[in-house]
Amino acid sequence: MSNKQEGLPFSEDVLKLNPELAKEVATQPASKYKNARAEAKGLRFQSGHEAVEMGKLIILDEKHVIFGLRFQQSFPLPGMQVYRADAVYFDEKLVVHIVDAKGFETPEFKIKAKLFRERYGQEIELI
Repeated sequence: MSNKQEGLPFSEDVLKLNPELAKEVATQPASKYKNARAEAKGLRFQSGHEAVEMGKLIILDEKHVIFGLRFQQSFPLPGMQVYRADAVYFDEKLVVHIVDAKGFETPEFKIKAKLFRERYGQEIELI
């Protein structure tokens, strides 16, 4: 189901969970993982869920609750692999957070999360 506002389709979940972004989120057809690509605040995301979660982080960054927000940061892993985090930021205590917005954990993600933990000594936070 979707709503029409200014000619753009909006996910019901986006409107409910993040009304501040409702005027700025548009979705496109679903991919092989059944996620609809979305756009929020001028940025494109792999799913409506990711757009909503990253939109929340953008708002926290704008309010200076979190700092140094970066999207799609790459981390080298053993075996010539790379993990690309959806977002990386610092909280008010300057603790770094590595974030991934997932509806479910794919087998590939589980392997990369394990390699990431072994290499960097930190868990990837799923939101």
